[in-house]
Amino acid sequence: MKVFLSYSAGDASLARKIASGLRREGLAVWLPEEEILPGDNWAERISQALNECDAMVALLTQDTPKSGNVQWDIGYALGNKAYRHRVVPVLVGREDQVSLQVVPWILSERSRVVRLTQPDQPDETVREIAETLAAAA
Repeated sequence: MKVFLSYSAGDASLARKIASGLRREGLAVWLPEEEILPGDNWAERISQALNECDAMVALLTQDTPKSGNVQWDIGYALGNKAYRHRVVPVLVGREDQVSLQVVPWILSERSRVVRLTQPDQPDETVREIAETLAAAA
């Protein structure tokens, strides 16, 4: 399974940790900073990757509602049959830091929401994400 990792620019370091963990779990991960080269058409490469991937992991923080890119990625996945039951929203932070309100309502209705309370120790959450994707396959 090839996973598209969607995240805000400020969460790039965490995205790299999550990508590394998912790869250890046997998943192929598409990470924009590794795939998009200087001079590439960013929008074209993102669109191509979204068409090629089978699943999406969306890192959601308190800043996500301000990120048009993450919102666009999620909207694309929700409208694409290939992603059915394969969009995993990951809330980053404790409940008092990030509420479920940052998860688009339709996504919370159709997907299992995973919470990452300790971003510096994502291993357990990575396993949970991998298990969620495996169950949806």
